[in-house]
Amino acid sequence: MEKKSRFVLLSILLIFFVGCGEPSGLVSGKEQVSVTETLGYFLYYPPEYSVQKGKEFPLLLFLHGGGESGASLDEVRKNGLPKLVSEGAEFPFLILAPQNPHEKQWWNVRAVMALLDKVVSDNRVDPKRIYLTGLSRGGNACWEMAAQFPDTFAAMAVVCGMTPVPYAHWIDRSLPIWVFHGTEDPVIPFSESEQMVQKLQGMGYDVRLTAYEGVGHNSWERAYREDGLYEWFLKHSRQ
Repeated sequence: MEKKSRFVLLSILLIFFVGCGEPSGLVSGKEQVSVTETLGYFLYYPPEYSVQKGKEFPLLLFLHGGGESGASLDEVRKNGLPKLVSEGAEFPFLILAPQNPHEKQWWNVRAVMALLDKVVSDNRVDPKRIYLTGLSRGGNACWEMAAQFPDTFAAMAVVCGMTPVPYAHWIDRSLPIWVFHGTEDPVIPFSESEQMVQKLQGMGYDVRLTAYEGVGHNSWERAYREDGLYEWFLKHSRQ
């Protein structure tokens, strides 16, 4: 009887310790998480903004490339629209130019969208005339934002950005798109833009491609001085 009692006790202890071990298999769970992002930015106001106080203005969201990420906010002035503004160019719309604070990370497009919503709510912005543009890493972010927020933008111009071709059908079919890329780009191949444009055209999208023959990665130097680009933006409004 004594041996049998010890065996039963040992069995009970074994079952207890096995039951208290590490979980195995598929275990369900739920946890609320939050991510905080701090974005510095420049906001350009057209000369007419302070004069025409009852008017709502278009807004163009500009996303810079990887070279302007993570450092002083003044780095954002080096290329694209902020550079043109610094050189004295004037535009008939607001320009929001945030900075990606991470040198080695993609744009946090949800954070950018939250900033855009805040700027729109705090200023006299026409919500039907919000435009989107970006270069290089910012061009990639443009494609991502167009796919994730398809009801936001009235037109988009992408300069030498990587393209998520498999997600082309996520983009709003009514969004006009203008793509720019240098044919000799050693950083992001011209084929990235070419394949995306062909995919979209095959599905009936309003998209065009401007190829700069012999130009490398810095195709933004020509793209943002392209004749008719800003008039093209202003022709479009969301219904």
